[in-house]
Amino acid sequence: MTKTFDEILDDTFDIRDVIERFEELESDIEDIESDDDYDALKDKQTNVEIYDEHANIERFLNDVKGCGGDEQWRGDWYPVTLIRDSYFNEYMDDMLEDCGEIPKELPCHLSITVDYKALKMDYSSVEIDRVTYWYR
Repeated sequence: MTKTFDEILDDTFDIRDVIERFEELESDIEDIESDDDYDALKDKQTNVEIYDEHANIERFLNDVKGCGGDEQWRGDWYPVTLIRDSYFNEYMDDMLEDCGEIPKELPCHLSITVDYKALKMDYSSVEIDRVTYWYR
């Protein structure tokens, strides 16, 4: 079993993990609905949770579907990495260091001011459970 959608959501997460979970839930739903005793099964709490999580992920995937990105799935493109708003500045600092835009060993007597608002202009946002995530 892959992580649940709530477990996947972190400071950053990969859309491929979300897609994997969605496909797993689709399979679970097919199993539930193909069972001869479907009426008895659909009232179980775990099945309700499966349907709820599936619907939640489906809404999210529809929100980011066709918004660019590097992951193609079911004929649409999706952004691979999503970044929690509260982690955006730190993520940008790490990215700028990795790209060589900011020296990794910056002398303590120097400082660099990064315009995070300007960096966000290259990103779009989506809300998941009232938390904003940024993607490109």
